[in-house]
Amino acid sequence: MTDVGPRIRAYRTMRRMTLRALATAAQASPSFVSQLERGRAGASIGMLRRIASALGVTVADLFAEDDEVRPRVVRRAERPELRTAPGTRKYLISQRPLRNLEVYAAEFDPGASTGAEPYTHGDAQELLLVLRGRVTLSLGPPGAAADHALGPGDSLEYRTSVPHRVVNEGDETAEVLWVISPPTPSD
Repeated sequence: MTDVGPRIRAYRTMRRMTLRALATAAQASPSFVSQLERGRAGASIGMLRRIASALGVTVADLFAEDDEVRPRVVRRAERPELRTAPGTRKYLISQRPLRNLEVYAAEFDPGASTGAEPYTHGDAQELLLVLRGRVTLSLGPPGAAADHALGPGDSLEYRTSVPHRVVNEGDETAEVLWVISPPTPSD
């Protein structure tokens, strides 16, 4: 049987999460999470679900004994679609459990955006690559954001902790790719 504690610690450190951040997200005390990671405490299924959710993995991932990363084909028609803003389609490309990076593809209809307000998620390195069309990536808080016009093949790298927003101001559908490392924890 797999000892879940070291796997929790490995996922937490891979995501650059502090013990306190994981404890807060899982509604547990930091001392409990520390004891769990060291194998000195057990956890209920409910607690394991909260911890797994905070880490962006499933409970099964916490117990998987095979850590070998195998090639995994994701056909375009089989990409998991995430609900987003109207006129925007966002797909998870990297498959769970997210290990070292998180990759999304998105399509923006003309005038569509990631939402009315800029957003942040964690504090990871993020790269936006425009595959088709033109988008504007705004970086910074509202009223002080810097706008970056990007076309096919252009990319921009930034921290996920910086407020950002993407909008397609062109007249054709734009397609972009986001690469994030390490993966940001699920909300």
